[in-house]
Amino acid sequence: MPRFYIEADLAVDMHVELTETVFHHWVKVLRAQAGEKATLFNGQGGEYEVTLIEVAKKSARVSVDSFNPDDRTPAFSTLLGQVMSKGDRMDYAIQKATELGVSKIQLLTSERCEMRLKYDRDQKKIDHWQGIAIAACEQCGMNKVPEVLAPVSLQDWLASELPTTKLVLAPNKDQVNVLENVTQDIVLLIGPEGGLSEAEIQLSNNAGFINWCIGNRVLRTETAPIVALSILNYNLTV
Repeated sequence: MPRFYIEADLAVDMHVELTETVFHHWVKVLRAQAGEKATLFNGQGGEYEVTLIEVAKKSARVSVDSFNPDDRTPAFSTLLGQVMSKGDRMDYAIQKATELGVSKIQLLTSERCEMRLKYDRDQKKIDHWQGIAIAACEQCGMNKVPEVLAPVSLQDWLASELPTTKLVLAPNKDQVNVLENVTQDIVLLIGPEGGLSEAEIQLSNNAGFINWCIGNRVLRTETAPIVALSILNYNLTV
């Protein structure tokens, strides 16, 4: 059964008009006909089974038949601080982090950051990355979409209020069992291609971040969140 994110209020027994995006994907691309069913979610928790009841040339309506409260989110909450990178690397990191249940994604700039978004294209790029997170939720079954937050400097972010357990991916540091005293409220800092500078790692340490060295290889910026979140999922999911 196809799954779609829709920006609309949903409740059982309602009739809802499809948004332009859902109409295009379901009716135009998948050629859905009246009587077909789909799953809709609006990011407010749970998902709804709906039936297509009316199809016109440029619009369609559904009846909301039932509600499933399962969000499929991990038992722990993770804020991902990801220094921005160019090209498909950032798309990939956001997509996979979403599939692995990240709660929120904070875009960051740092000393070696490859991107400096111009004001006039900031929102367009952020909307693009938010769309990637939405599409990942549609695919993986998660019903709460992680928010992609506008970029801030690493220094400003470290000075803000952050979750209890603070981890920074720091290759070539001493191995530490960071999972020994981990809580259910985590922040994970990932550097750019080229990594965080020693000064930035020290700055994060001063802000309470613990260095996390995963093995003896240096992971790419888009690979690091996948590995880290996979380890957290394995160790913290009961």
